Amino acid sequence: MKAWRLHRPGGPEAFVLEDLARPEPDETRALIRVRAFGLNRSEWFTRIGESPTVRLPRVLGIECVGTVVAAPGGQFAPGQRVCALMGGMGREFDGSYAEYTCVPVTSVFPVDTGLSWEALGALPEMLQTCHGSLHTGLGVQPKETLLIRGGTSSIGLTTLALAKRFGLRVLSTSRTAAKAEVLERAGADAVLVDDGALAAKVHALCPGGVDRLLELIGATTLLDSLRCVRPGGVVCMTGILGGAWELPSFRPMEQIPTGVRLSSYSGGASDLSPEDLQRYVSLVEAGELTIQTGPVWSFDQLPAAHQAMDENRANGKMVVVVG
Repeated sequence: MKAWRLHRPGGPEAFVLEDLARPEPDETRALIRVRAFGLNRSEWFTRIGESPTVRLPRVLGIECVGTVVAAPGGQFAPGQRVCALMGGMGREFDGSYAEYTCVPVTSVFPVDTGLSWEALGALPEMLQTCHGSLHTGLGVQPKETLLIRGGTSSIGLTTLALAKRFGLRVLSTSRTAAKAEVLERAGADAVLVDDGALAAKVHALCPGGVDRLLELIGATTLLDSLRCVRPGGVVCMTGILGGAWELPSFRPMEQIPTGVRLSSYSGGASDLSPEDLQRYVSLVEAGELTIQTGPVWSFDQLPAAHQAMDENRANGKMVVVVG
C-alpha cells in the first residue's frame, strides 16, 4: 500500500510517500480501506515535533472513513461502511495517512449514510471532540449559557451547532470583528471580539459570569477564561490554538477564582456512542446539522494540505480523499 510516513519532525516536506506492507487484522483489529480522512491539529503538532510520546517513523492520522476489508473477530462485515478514530491511531500505531489502516474494533463505528466520502470524512473526530467537550468535559445542561473561546475554528463552529441543538444560549468569539457575521449566521446569540481580555465584556453581558466556557485557544487565554465563569461554573480546555501547552508559574489558589471548576477534554472513541454518531451523521445528511468544512485535497496533495495548516488557511475542517 501507499502511505505517507514521517521519519523526523519538520515542515510539510518531511512527509515521505512510501510503499509499505498492508497491515494484518486479528480478532481485535479490523482492516479498513481508507477512503478519506480529516486533518487534525494534533497531527500538525506531531509533525513539528511537539508530540514527545509519538515514536517516529510513524504514519500519522487519528481518524478515517472507509470500508471494512476484514474483521476476523466477526464484529464487522467486509464492505461495511465505517468511521474509525482515536484508540492510538497515528500515535501508538500507524494511522490513516495511508490506503489501508488496521484499527482496534473498539475505535470503529458502523455508519448508514449516503454522504460522499469527503463529506463523511469531515465528521468523526470533529463530532467526537465537540460531543465529548460538551457532555464529558463541561457537563452542559439545557438553557445554560456557554461561551466558546476560539469560535471561528472548525471545532468552535461545530460545537456551536451541537450546543444550539441541545438548547444552550451560546456566546462565541472571534479575534476580528470581520468574522462576527460568520458566527451570527451559524447561530451564536452574541459575538465577542477577543483581544485576550474578555472577562469584563462577558460580565457586562452575563452578570456573574457564564455557566460553561469551552477554551479552544489554550494556555495563552486560560487564566482570563477562568474569570469569565460564575462560581460553580466550568471551564474546559479542549484546544491549544494559541500554541502554548503550559502555564508559566501557575498559582492555582490565586488564579482559579473561588468555586470555578477547571477541566480538560482529550477523550477518545468511547465518549461517543455508535447511536450518537449515527444520529449526528443522519442530521448532517438531512441538512439539519451544518459542519463547517474547508478545502478537500487528494491523497498526493497531503504535504500541501499541511502547508495550508501552517498558514492557517483552512477556514473549516480539511479532508483528504484517498483513491
